[in-house]
Order: sequence, then structure tokens, then C-alpha cells
Amino acid sequence: MVTTLTGVTENLSHDSVESLSMEEHKNCVELIGTYGSDEIHALSAWTSTSRDLPQEKRERIPQFIKMLVENGHDTPFEKSSLHFLMTTDIASHIHILRHRIGVSLNSASARYKELKEDKFYVPFDWDDEDRSAYEEFAKDCFKRYHASIDRLVSKGYDRKRAKESSRFYLPYGMQYAIDVMFNFRSFVHFLKLRYSRDSQEEVRAIARHMLQAVIDCGQFPHTLRAFDLVDVNGVIREPF
Repeated sequence: MVTTLTGVTENLSHDSVESLSMEEHKNCVELIGTYGSDEIHALSAWTSTSRDLPQEKRERIPQFIKMLVENGHDTPFEKSSLHFLMTTDIASHIHILRHRIGVSLNSASARYKELKEDKFYVPFDWDDEDRSAYEEFAKDCFKRYHASIDRLVSKGYDRKRAKESSRFYLPYGMQYAIDVMFNFRSFVHFLKLRYSRDSQEEVRAIARHMLQAVIDCGQFPHTLRAFDLVDVNGVIREPF
């Protein structure tokens, strides 16, 4: 059992948290739960005939899943769920939010609470000079943000209005937590868009960490192979 951020418990077949975190000022990905497997995908497709699963039928699952993918029969892959908790910059959050068919997403809101942790992303490929300049700017933005809330409240503004309007001081590179769940079909769609050589480097790194976490959970080896997300040895593929 895993407790979600909202306090609701879910039956998840992958109880151990798979965590892939990066250094300070980097984004972070955790696979906090899954439902489903290769077997679930096959059983869903077989519902129109029989959900019985004798050994002979079980042995057909790898080839059957491959046939489903090759022929565009993708609805059985909507029966699995992949639940992630991430810390991302705003740009990456937007890239995850868009094209969100079959995706459920919640994120931290500075409208309702003052952000106490001054967390921000710094591009990993910048040199020391640009990193230093940007870090100074980001820290100043957060300082102005907190000061603005206190100042507006002292002037008689409702604290809710002070918090929501002071957000305009926050930098575009600020990080916050997002809770996102994909079904497997929507996850593949996301990867084709964001684990792409043409995607922004930040969201491509997030997508790669997400894919690696799903590989490591061990529940979808044949589905991953059928969608060409791993090679014949189960190793993560290069970006699309």
C-alpha cells in the first residue's frame, strides 16, 4: 500500500518507491506506484474471448503484445497506471501538462500557500559565470516574493490575495512538486513527444528518468519491447 499526497491509499503492485534524483537545482523523478503488467494488457485484449490464462496462453503473451502494437490495437494498454511524483521547473511542467490525454496531474499551488522552500532549476549545461548570474537573480526573486506578501498584508490586503498576486515575482525557473499519473498508452505518447531529440533538454532528461524507472520496476518488459522503448536486452533506447 502506498499513501498518495492527498492521503488516499491505493492498491499498487509496486510498493517500493523507485527514486531517481539529481543534484541540488536539478529536477527529480520518483515512480511511487504502478498498477498493471504485461499480463494485464494481454488479459484486457482477450476479454472478448476469455480471461482464462492457462500456461499455453501465458507463453503467447510476448508475441501477442507485439501483435497488438504492430496493428495499432492500443486500448488494452490504457489498463495500466504509472504514478510519478516529480520536482520540475515551470517549462518542464508545461511540457508534461500539454497533450495530456489519459493523464491525471496535480501540482503545488502558490496561490493557496506561501512557498517556503526557495527551489529553482539551473541549466546543467551553463558555465559557472552564467550559473552564478542566474542563481543571484533567482534568489533575489524569491526574496522579493516573500517581502511582497508581508508588505501587502501589512497594507491591509487579504493574505490570500497577497499570496496569489506576489507569485508574479517568482522566476520562470522555480521548481515545484507535481503528482502525475499516466496510463501506459498515454505514457508512450508522452515519450514520443518528450523523449525526442527535438524536445527541450530538461524535459527529455525527465522523460528518460521516468522511462528508466518503469523499466526497473520489472512489470512491463514485453510491452516496453513492443513499443520499441528498450532493446532486445531490455536496455533503454536512445531518444526518438
